[in-house]
Amino acid sequence: MRRLFGSVRARATLGATLVVAVALVAAGAAVLLSLRSNLIGEAGTQAEQSARAVASELAAGTPYDKLSGLDGDDGPVQVLDENKRLVAASEDLQEISGTDSDQVKPQPPATPRADDDDDADEHEEAALEPGEIAGESVFSNGSATIDGDAEDYRFAAVEVETQDRGTLKVYAGSPLAAEHGAVRTALTVMLIGFPLLLGVVAGVTWLVTRRALRPVEGIRSEMAAITQSEDLARRVPEPDTHDEIARLASTTNETLAALETSVERQRRFVADASHELRSPIASLRTQLEVAAAHPELLDLDGAVEDTVRLQHLAADLLLLARLDAGERPNDAGVDLAALAREEAEGRTGVTVDAEPVEVAGSRGQLGRVLANLLDNAQRHARAAVTVSVRREGDRAVVGVADDGDGVPEADRERIFERFVRLDAARSRDDGGAGLGLAIARDVAVRHGGTLTAGEGPAGGALFELRLPLA
Repeated sequence: MRRLFGSVRARATLGATLVVAVALVAAGAAVLLSLRSNLIGEAGTQAEQSARAVASELAAGTPYDKLSGLDGDDGPVQVLDENKRLVAASEDLQEISGTDSDQVKPQPPATPRADDDDDADEHEEAALEPGEIAGESVFSNGSATIDGDAEDYRFAAVEVETQDRGTLKVYAGSPLAAEHGAVRTALTVMLIGFPLLLGVVAGVTWLVTRRALRPVEGIRSEMAAITQSEDLARRVPEPDTHDEIARLASTTNETLAALETSVERQRRFVADASHELRSPIASLRTQLEVAAAHPELLDLDGAVEDTVRLQHLAADLLLLARLDAGERPNDAGVDLAALAREEAEGRTGVTVDAEPVEVAGSRGQLGRVLANLLDNAQRHARAAVTVSVRREGDRAVVGVADDGDGVPEADRERIFERFVRLDAARSRDDGGAGLGLAIARDVAVRHGGTLTAGEGPAGGALFELRLPLA
């Protein structure tokens, strides 16, 4: 059973069919009850008309054997006196039920008793005037057999006050055959039509759901193929329907594009890191091998320099790995003005113009950003580097400007990529490994800020770090 309804299409078809089935059953029951009530009401109206017609003749003094309603053509008719004795009945009436008398033949009136007179007096006090017919009718259901034909009837009882025969009650019946036939016909149509309609609903729901979910299956199969092939350049098909499935496909492709970019970035990062590590390691190995063969040729300063360079590169790679892993800075308060003065201390040609501004974050990581920016500025400056710290609205702005050649506008975003060194700084000794600005921007982003490159007042480069105030 779980496998049978394990698909969205099967569950949607079952749900739609059940909902329609419940609605059809409720509507069918309401229709049958309404139809039966209306037909019974019409039969009661016909019976009341017949009863009042006979009552009118009795009020006019027509003898029992002259009553026109006793021919049985319109239905069974009974006339009872005030003692509930049958005084007149339809011709060929053989059996009846549902009235105050089950007799089918008229009975002779009995001699009134004393208590009957008292009852009659009490009845007359609340009874009708002679020749008057009661305004209200009493209805009941029963059956009757006339000339061998037994049917169900709707009976209407009407009282009439006569001049010489006292109070009489007229029962007239109207057949319910039309009501029974109509209800049976409607029920038969429902029993045949409802299953067919449910079958149509189930089939249409199955087909519509299948058509609606076909793009989902295409997305699933393509994702399975991408997973198996590990080709992140592939994309899932996007249906031209502008609905939720189309948006799902679009979002899936955006996710695949971001994943492809991330994987490619990691691959490039590993390749660049391996390339950067290979040179100092090869240089250090060469120096050690030469020193092992010719101790007098050992370049100790060069070995130390290569080791320090390896140490810095390893520290940069470790910090980038931590940033890529989503490491969040703490919420400690950091005074950027004091931090700028601290990082500028001991550096030649660096001036600081700062006002006290406090931000929330990691003092060590923000100090690393300022150190990297100052290293980059000093590497390209001719003589002077200026550091400014100010407040702009709800942001703290740190600017590091130099008087060098500046950064070409086309390269102002590319310089923040990892292992990127512009042509003027291709030397590894002068330009470093190309990780300083990449680390600075990643730290800025982790702190909810930005780091951009532009043109400084002296024509050189201007790097602006913007961070939210604490």
